[in-house]
Amino acid sequence: MSPPTAISSTAAASTSAPDPDAMLIEVYKLLAQNKLNAAQALADKLVAAYPTFRLGYLVQGDLLMMHNFPVTTFGAAKNAPPDKLKDLRDEARARIKSLSERPNPNLVPRAVLQLRDDQKHVLVVDANRSRLYVYENQAGKLKFVSDYYMTQGKLGVEKIKEGDQKTPLGVYYITSHLPGSKLSDFYGAGALPINYPNEWDKVNGRSGKGIWLHGTPSDSFSRPPLASDGCIVLTNPDLQKISETVEIGKTPVVISEHVEFVTPAKWNEERDSATKLINDWRLDVESKSDSRWLNNYSSKFRSPQGDSLSVWFDKQQALFAGTADLSIKLSDVTVFYYPGKENLLVSTFTQESRFGKNRNVTRKRQYWAKEANRWKIIYEVVI
Repeated sequence: MSPPTAISSTAAASTSAPDPDAMLIEVYKLLAQNKLNAAQALADKLVAAYPTFRLGYLVQGDLLMMHNFPVTTFGAAKNAPPDKLKDLRDEARARIKSLSERPNPNLVPRAVLQLRDDQKHVLVVDANRSRLYVYENQAGKLKFVSDYYMTQGKLGVEKIKEGDQKTPLGVYYITSHLPGSKLSDFYGAGALPINYPNEWDKVNGRSGKGIWLHGTPSDSFSRPPLASDGCIVLTNPDLQKISETVEIGKTPVVISEHVEFVTPAKWNEERDSATKLINDWRLDVESKSDSRWLNNYSSKFRSPQGDSLSVWFDKQQALFAGTADLSIKLSDVTVFYYPGKENLLVSTFTQESRFGKNRNVTRKRQYWAKEANRWKIIYEVVI
């Protein structure tokens, strides 16, 4: 991990307002240097810039009390509701920790192995850090753009069912943009719905709906780290910035409990391995050898219709029956390590199959599971 100065703050991306996280860090730095008046002045600027930022007012109040007597705890106001103080303390810890432990800009999120050329950005959510990272796709390489404080479900992550107040883990896509003018004030500047539950959620019995990235009510700048019913909540200014980068139906959202960052060399190595895996599958199918083709699939495989591997495979063979030649071309390939307890890869691609005088084009998604040190396809669906 690099020091906070290793990556420019989100304020660098916007000249309209200062970065509240950076200002909080600076307030505490000034306090550590016994510069109370300077810290007070900066806290005053913070609440002036963000008049609905409750955490800013709490810090400002602590500093005012320090002029008269020692303050030994964060949020020292008397008679304040304990639950509200806890929420603000948790938010302060999450914001400050995310800056002091900010990932090195020379590292990349391991989960994002390959994007399509036309996917300009990817959003990477780290639940443990209460942080959303934005990366730009530059000719297949990932470049850090910005990061934002975010709120997740009250009971954390790994959503299973409707109403469990958890945020799902997985690879999703932005499906639409709902402007704030068409929503209640609760959603603030607007919302970016994602496609939860996706096909992998459904095959694993996960239920629920309406998981969005959205803003905050007009009377509140931000919410505590654990405060939503499962959605990802950002400040309104941050949501507006993110909305400018996303493309409906294209921008992936990778939600992890903990994001692992790796060196470009390690990332390239794993990306090459995943690319080879998928290309080997293509060659095996193209060979029309039953044993080679089947060797790519797990005995636990089930089709979207619930067919076992043998039943599903018979149907696939029938598609190419009687053809002497078969050629397959893959394009617009994406590959991700799928977040969660399972060891999974998910790949999506356009498959163009030519056999005889026939041509068939489909968009397909495969989920690969690691079994005895070998990747096997456990689920495959045409999307």
